[in-house]
This record gives sequence, structure tokens and C-alpha cells, in this order.
Amino acid sequence: MRALLSVSDKSGIVEFAQGLEALGFEIISTGGTYKALKDAGVKVVEASEVTKFPECFEGRVKTLNPFIHGGILHKRGDEAHLAQAKELGVEGIDLVCVNLYPFKATIERTDDFEEIIENIDIGGPAMVRSAAKNFESVYIVTDSADYARVLENIGSQKDGLELRRELMIKAFEHTAAYDSMIANYMNSRFNKGFGDHQFIVGKKVFDTRYGENPHQNGALYEFDGFFSKNFKQIKGEASFNNLTDINGAVKIAASFGDRGAVCIVKHGNPCGFALNEDLTQAYIDALKCDSVSAFGGVVAVNGIVSKELALKMNEMFLEVVIAGDFEPAALEVFETKKRLKLFSYGSDKLVLSNDKNDFKHIDGGFVYQDSDMVKDSEVANAAKQGTLEATDTQMKDLEIAYKIASLTKSNCVVYVKDAMMVAVGMGMTSRVDAAQCALKKASTMGLDVSGAVMASEAFFPFRDSIDAAASAGVKAIIEPGGSVRDDEVIAAANEHGIALYFTGVRHFLH
Repeated sequence: MRALLSVSDKSGIVEFAQGLEALGFEIISTGGTYKALKDAGVKVVEASEVTKFPECFEGRVKTLNPFIHGGILHKRGDEAHLAQAKELGVEGIDLVCVNLYPFKATIERTDDFEEIIENIDIGGPAMVRSAAKNFESVYIVTDSADYARVLENIGSQKDGLELRRELMIKAFEHTAAYDSMIANYMNSRFNKGFGDHQFIVGKKVFDTRYGENPHQNGALYEFDGFFSKNFKQIKGEASFNNLTDINGAVKIAASFGDRGAVCIVKHGNPCGFALNEDLTQAYIDALKCDSVSAFGGVVAVNGIVSKELALKMNEMFLEVVIAGDFEPAALEVFETKKRLKLFSYGSDKLVLSNDKNDFKHIDGGFVYQDSDMVKDSEVANAAKQGTLEATDTQMKDLEIAYKIASLTKSNCVVYVKDAMMVAVGMGMTSRVDAAQCALKKASTMGLDVSGAVMASEAFFPFRDSIDAAASAGVKAIIEPGGSVRDDEVIAAANEHGIALYFTGVRHFLH
């Protein structure tokens, strides 16, 4: 039996080779892997001895040879293949262990295109695909995490077909992800990220119990190991719907940097938010906005949950709490809530991946775009339109309202007072309806909107929303501007004594 080992990530490769050697394998290797194995005392044959041809073109060609690929690909149960292999002097290669040149690490480290090109693996993917194609006879190993069970499987003298099939699938996933990464990089460098094909590649983290509904399957996939490195399931398992709600809550709560914040989300939209370094008070304030909708909701805490906060949260049914982390005493408090799910990032604050791109499935395909993000400068540099100027406190509230509005389903308006959201209208077909629904809800909850500020993620097409805000006592408004009737909106703001600011940037969320 022969094994070909050629890896960029050499973690555990010496021990794997020694294990194969003990099982009677002859080891073939190349380049740095050959040197590492030889230095460790493994009896190893250099690939050039098998190919009868030296490595050439600065190592660009090493294993692209019939003695390598014929040895991997010929069918062991086919008499014609066996006869031809014997005639050509091709010996079987029964295990291939390959992981590929570190393309991702290279593009993260340098912009030198020549170096990037040299870190595109050719021979490696070819061997992986050859071995995967012939998985009925050949083990293909692309992940060091599989070394131990491959050795155990071979050593047990089991048939091994089930494992080889699993490794085959993993191998094709490996090369597909690698090629996708290269294609996406080239398109980002030369086509602004929008080439003829767009590849979205994620790695499965876990299966959810089901999808949005019980008759649907579901799973969480991650980019660049984000969830594996950051997301911790402390109590309970995250469902499909939990994950989408968590996404909405975390994006809002974490959009204020290191500041203490609490966001409550129900069915993907915020129903409560407050900014306060006292996180217990932030939760109390956030709950005031809509405690009815908050029942069974998802709460994101941009900080560490204390025992005091846990006790306050335990006063009602919440489905999920996600936070930077939890104090041990807080976890003890939550033990009494059997249906509550707890997740953290193992950090002082919530963690965002800040994905550069965003996409959405539509029937027959998907639409793909640059990710949207509100810059702090949008509010800080917003242009005053009317005759009145907002106070410092109002400007801080305008920032909160504007960021929440940008992360809430359009059409939406958000009212904020004293660093807490006091009313929100979202997902409406009319912006004036959103404004009026928000005020109606605030009235139902007994909240005084007088003195609040208001934000919209897009321009107001008519003055009616300004009139409605004025009747509720709103004192400052921020919106993108850009309507053909901006003059009417500005005039209405002046008429009602409202400070009005335009950012010039729209933030639709559909």
C-alpha cells in the first residue's frame, strides 16, 4: 500500500505518516512535507522518484504526472485497468492526504498579485479530485481532524467504504470552496466584486431542529469560522427563527460600539431599545416601549448580564437572551427558566462579523449587494434644514433613532426620548401609516412621546408625517432627504418648531 502526503498545513502530519508507516504504507511526499517527514525519521520517497521527472518551474509542476494520477485513478476491480497499469509500470496509490496552498492567508497578508498568483494550488486540487473520484478504492484526506479515525479505520481492517464516501464529499467541498474563494477574489479585484458568477460558501455549524416551520429542514452555516469562534450556546439550542431574530437584535445593540445597550426583537423587528451603561436600567427602559410584543422575544445585551439584570429578565417569559457574556450568578438565576435559551460571545460586548456583502434569495436566484452600514459621520455631519438647531441631547437621541431605523424593516419611523425608543412603526406600505401606528402604540403603552426625536430610513414624501410628529410633541427629526417635496417638509418643520436634519443617505431594509 502507498500513501501520498503533501500538505501546506503540517499540523499532525508527522504523527499521521508514522501511523501509516506502522500499518505498512510506503510514504510518498513532496517539497516541505517531504523534508518535515524525513527530518522526523519517517522513511519517505520523494515524488520525483515516482514520476521519474524532477520538480520544475519553481515547484509549479510536481505531481502532474501519469505515474501519480494513474496510480490514484485506475480502477482496482477492473481487469483492463489493472493490466494497463502493469503494462505502464503504474503502481497504486491507496491514500492521498492533501491540503491546499494558503490562498486565503495570502490575500489577507499581502496585495502583491505575483505572490497571490503563486499561492494558487494546481497539483493539490488535481490530486484531491482524482482521489475523490476513485473513492471506492482510495482514501482522500483533506482535514487533519480526520487523521485519527482514518488510521483507526484502516487498522481495524474494515471495508471503510462509508468513511471513504464521507471523505470524498468533504474533498469535493474542499476544492469547491477553494476555487470559489479564488474566483470571488479575482472578481473583487478586477470586477468590483460582481462577476458573471457569484459564489456564496458557508461551512455548517449545526442543524436546527427545523426551519421556519416544522415541515422545513434547517441549518446554520458560517463565513470564515465566525460562529465557531464566537458564538456559544450556553443553555438550549438555537432554532432557525431564533437565529434570524438574534441577528436583528445583535446588529442594533452592537451598532453603538462599546456603549451599554439592550435591544428587544420580535419576529425580526425591534420592539424595545435603550442605551444606558447601567444594563439593568437599559433593559427596564427598553421594555417600556412594547412589553406586550417583548413577551417571548429575543433580547440582545451589549455587555455582561449581571445577577440583578437576570432577576429582572426572569419576571417575564423571554425566549432568548444573547449577550457579550453572563456572570455565573446570572446563569444560576436563569436555571429556573426551563424554556429560556442563553447564548453569548464569550466577550465583554456583542461581536459583529461586519460582512462586506449581503444577499437575499428570490424565486429563481438571489440578489447580491454591498452590505449597508450607518456611519457615525452620517448623523454627526447631517445638514440642518430648518431654522431650529437640535440640542446635544437631541442629537444623541437622533443618532439612536437613525441607527435603529436603518436596521428596521421599511417603511419605518423610530421615536427616541432620553436614549430609549418610545415608539416604532415598521414594515408599513405608507410612511405616514408607520408614523401613526408608532404613536398609537406609544399611547396604548402609556408612553409620553412629547419631547422625543424621530428618524426615518428614507425621505418623507409629504409633510403629513411631520404634522403627525408635531401633534405628538416631537422636537427634532432626522431623515435622508431627497424628496421632490423637501421644501414642503422643511416648511412644515419650521412651522411646528421642529429641528430638521438631512443625512443624504437612504437606508431601505426590505
